[in-house]
Amino acid sequence: MKTEKNILVAFLLNLLFSLFEFVGGVFTGSVAIISDAVHDVGDAASIGLSYFLEKKSKKQPDETYTYGYARYSVIGSVITTLILLFGSVVVIYNAILRIIHPVEINYNGMIVFAVVGVIVNFTAVFLTREGDSLNQKAVNLHMLEDVLGWAVVLVGAIVMRFTDFSLIDPIMSIGVAAFIFVNAVRNLGEAVELFLEKRPHGVDLAEIKEHILKIDGIIDVHHIHVWSMDGQNNYATMHIVTNTDHHAVKDAVREELREHGIGHATLELESEGEHCHEESCHVQFKESDGHHHHHHHHH
Repeated sequence: MKTEKNILVAFLLNLLFSLFEFVGGVFTGSVAIISDAVHDVGDAASIGLSYFLEKKSKKQPDETYTYGYARYSVIGSVITTLILLFGSVVVIYNAILRIIHPVEINYNGMIVFAVVGVIVNFTAVFLTREGDSLNQKAVNLHMLEDVLGWAVVLVGAIVMRFTDFSLIDPIMSIGVAAFIFVNAVRNLGEAVELFLEKRPHGVDLAEIKEHILKIDGIIDVHHIHVWSMDGQNNYATMHIVTNTDHHAVKDAVREELREHGIGHATLELESEGEHCHEESCHVQFKESDGHHHHHHHHH
């Protein structure tokens, strides 16, 4: 529940704040502040979205979504990230225009707005620091970016106040936007990997196989598949060849998998000599080059 409440608080703060910023940007003539406002409206929209998706992602599995709704949280992260990418491109475009046609800036007003900006956003980061879903991370990243963005604006405003070098303003906004862009791309990559069912971070298949083969009574293990719903909950399926008591073996394997961060496993047990129906059933995990070799079953 904490995550949801945090996201709602973040949403309201951001929405109100972006209006305040927009007024501030127009009033001071600062493109850095206006670009922050654009970024914040994007944040607010995506945070509102991730609020609903996070709520949905907590639903228990049912007949329609047999794995549960966890991926909705990831979709929230993707959409949020896309909005951010778009926002940062817009900001960079406007900043370049501003470098070509410089504008008069009200530095004192800018300093005042920046101080308020730092305080409000720092409070927001403080309020939303807990929670660990990808979505929550995306939201917190935004908050942190806002604090950074404002700190940069503040320093820039003070420098410009004393040097009257107004190009600092658009240059700063390009810097902030580039930073956001890079982080957003990274976030997107993580989400795409989840949808492609890539092996979850921190799960070493070769090591898991090796540990399982060490368990008493296990002759062989193959068809190991590991995937993740949302970056935290990992699932695995595998075939285990054993002639011993199935219960004991299952418990031992599940225990081993839990130590590797896999909370949900589906195990198929076969006795020795039983024909495994798929031809390329041995996927070999070679530590050296990471290539997968398929072997045919020898009988």
